[in-house]
This record gives sequence, C-alpha cells and structure tokens, in this order.
Amino acid sequence: MSKKEKFKFNQDTLSYDKVERTWGERVLKSLLIIAPAIILGFVFQFTLNSWFKSPNEIALEKENIFLKQKLDNHSEQLINGVKIIENLQKNDNELYRTILNAEPFTKNLGTGGTDNSEIYKKLEGHDFSKQLISNSKRLKKLQMLIYSQSLSHDELIKLAREKEKMLAHIPAIQPIANKDLRKAAGGYGWRDDPIYHTQRMHWGLDFTCNTGTPVYASGNGKIVSIEKKRWGYGKSVIIDHGYGYKTRYAHLSKFEVKLGQTVNRGEVIGLVGSTGKSTGPHLHYEVIKNGDKLNPINYFHNDLTPDEYEKMLEISSNSNVTFD
Repeated sequence: MSKKEKFKFNQDTLSYDKVERTWGERVLKSLLIIAPAIILGFVFQFTLNSWFKSPNEIALEKENIFLKQKLDNHSEQLINGVKIIENLQKNDNELYRTILNAEPFTKNLGTGGTDNSEIYKKLEGHDFSKQLISNSKRLKKLQMLIYSQSLSHDELIKLAREKEKMLAHIPAIQPIANKDLRKAAGGYGWRDDPIYHTQRMHWGLDFTCNTGTPVYASGNGKIVSIEKKRWGYGKSVIIDHGYGYKTRYAHLSKFEVKLGQTVNRGEVIGLVGSTGKSTGPHLHYEVIKNGDKLNPINYFHNDLTPDEYEKMLEISSNSNVTFD
C-alpha cells in the first residue's frame, strides 16, 4: 500500500475502500496549504517596505536632499543678483547720470519675445515645481536687468567721453599766467571809460601785464576770427570752443595762430599788446555763451587755488576803471 493512497472504512461491507480524490479537491487542498505562506510573504514584504528602505531609495533620498539644498542656494543667489543689479541701476540714475546731466535710463526691454507661460508650464508636476518656477522668473528678470544695465553702461561711457570732451573745450583757465600778472585792472560790469570818462558796460576782464606776455587759449577750440583794427579791439582773436562757447582775446601785439587752426587749452595764441582802443598794455578777455557775454571770472576754476580765486574776485569787483 502506497503512503499517498487513502482508505476509508465501509460499515456496510466491513472493509476498507480506497478513497479516490478529484483534481479539484487536490488543487483546493494545495491552495489551503500555500495560501497562508503567500499571505505571510505579503505581510512580511509590506512590513519590510514600511520599516526598511532599499539602498536605491536611500541613495535617491540623499540626492533629493542635495538637490533641494542646491535649489535653495540658487534661489538666494538669484535674489541677491537682482538686488545688486537694481542697486547699480539706482546709482546710475541718481548718481552717475546726475553728474553727467543725463536723463534716467528707462528703456523698456519687454520680455524678449519668449512665451514664458509655456516655459513655466513645463516645470509643473514636480516636488519642487513652485520653487523652480519662482527661480525661473527670477532668472528671467535678472537676465533682462543685466542686459538693460549693459545698455545703460554703454550709454554712460559715451556720455562720459562726451563730457570729458566738453570739459576740455569749455573755457576754464586764465588766459594770462599768474606769474605774468600785475593786476586785473578792469572787471566785468559798468565801469568808467578811460577815454570818454563816462559809465560804460565793460563786457570782459582786463589783465594788465607787459607787452609780449604770452596769451593762452582757455579751452580747446578752433580759431574762427583774426581781426586787425586801428580802434576798438585792435588785434583780436576769437576761439569757437563748441557747446555754445566762444572767447575773445583783444589788444594783442602779435598773433601766434592762423584762421581755422585748431588749438588746445594752454596753447599760446598771441602776445599781449596795446592795439586798438587801449591806454596801456593789457589783455581784454571775454567769454561768450550762446551769444551772451558772461563774466569771465566764473571760468577760472582749473588753475586757481581757492585763495587766488577769492583775490581775483575782489580785484575784478572793486576796480572801477578799465584800460579800454
């Protein structure tokens, strides 16, 4: 008798009958034996997954933490970058452009033609989508600010160069060196005429010095007039400095320049004399802006110390006579 064979006692026949099992009964019995093992396996796997993490999961978590830190760091850098550029723009408009007499830079650069909504939409659906979108907007703003600032700097450089050129042309020094001056005999304003002995408007400043004393151009410019008259200004030179400025140098004894010649500040243009309507050797000097004759005393800021300038103011204001 085989161990796998099963027998059942038959009371009718008082004998053992062999028990025959169907395939269904055999499958059911097998399932009843296997099912608990399967259930226990699932329970074990669930518990294991709940309480313990795989090496791959641990590695991914570490990577996520690292990426989050990087993302936070980039957020901070973008915020600081925007602040720095905004401060540069503020300095440009409130400081540099004020110095250069320029209008604030307000060029509208728009969005550069990019559909930003589509870019941001692609960043949705992730754990850090909100922060990624925020950083993307900051980056876009930073790019536009940097581009705007580069345009502003280009304009400032151009303005500064133009300003440097303008400052070199505007009259800014005495036409006679201090060492050659005896005094400033005639100031700007109403003065006693030395010949007619009446009150007349004196449109310049007279420098008394010896005949032959060098006369210097007070700013860069072009010689636009060389006159020789027996009366009035006598031998005189007019320099056009541009930017609306001209200067006149009168009663010269000799010219050291030619008509149309370009001269630089400090270059000798003639020698002091007493030609024309003059009672003694001196230089009559005028500053003209947009056709108006201004007080030259306001244009000696490049070569006088504060004390020398104060002295010049006193002499020019107190003197009530002229030499022409």
